[in-house]
Amino acid sequence: MSAHHARRGDGAVHEHDLGLAHDMRVLSRRTALSFLGIAGAATVAAGCAATTTRTTATSTTSTAATTAGTPAAIPQETAGPYPGDGSNGPNVLIESGVVRRDITGSFGSYSGVAEGVPMKLELTLQDLAQSAAGAGMAVYLWHCDRDGKYSLYSDGVTTQNYLRGVQVADADGKVSFESVFPGCYSGRWTHIHFEVYDSLAVAVAGDNARLTSQIALPQDACSAVYAYDSGYGKSIPNLADTSLASDNVFGDGWDAELATVSGTPASGMSVALTIGVAEKSENTQSGTGLGAPPGGPGGPGGPGGPPPGGR
Repeated sequence: MSAHHARRGDGAVHEHDLGLAHDMRVLSRRTALSFLGIAGAATVAAGCAATTTRTTATSTTSTAATTAGTPAAIPQETAGPYPGDGSNGPNVLIESGVVRRDITGSFGSYSGVAEGVPMKLELTLQDLAQSAAGAGMAVYLWHCDRDGKYSLYSDGVTTQNYLRGVQVADADGKVSFESVFPGCYSGRWTHIHFEVYDSLAVAVAGDNARLTSQIALPQDACSAVYAYDSGYGKSIPNLADTSLASDNVFGDGWDAELATVSGTPASGMSVALTIGVAEKSENTQSGTGLGAPPGGPGGPGGPGGPPPGGR
């Protein structure tokens, strides 16, 4: 187990264990302070850090723009069958403790820690409707573990809610999460799900997301992680069997969704992306696949789902 995980076993009581009312008070104060700095906020480009190695097929950066310094609107994507936002089964957004930066472990009545290569994810939100940083917006983020399983849904992890959490953007529109690098399951490119809400109050109500989309991770970074940690063994052939071009979500274009990754598997990976958030009514749908991994409810090979390859 890495030092990253060992620190989570210290038995300390963390801020996110103090109740939803506490979460709301703390985040409300932080949000209020963030708005004081909006006038001076500047959008930070996601491509600030280069990956340690590159492959021609997937090293495209995520700096697609409509004008210099303004990111293109990221497309609307499917939330998939395992969102945990109340639209399909459980709703972690209404649970005390969901507002947290470190999403590696489970929270509330659940316990357990997701294993894998440490990953820090920083998103920079740009509110295209206001032509300003997305200060005060809330981001709900979730992804699969290194085995390709989604907490709350997949076999073996239904009593976990790790790799899910909410953060509120600061005055510069930035949110950051600490997690583990996601695995690659059959039929999908390695990815991260997220939803953007206009505020924390809207987010914890569990509805009215302004944007639902996905982040693609570069091939070179995925390959490096999967080769380094044997726990990602299944991800190696799964990644080899797909591509961004054939993926049922990213296949019609991924420039605005492809993150920049730096770091090494030994020291931890840093993922960054600048996200242009349009008005909800102006979101354009990209991709149609649910992207369900095997073995979960509604997923290929899982209870109630189509057979593998049927999506």
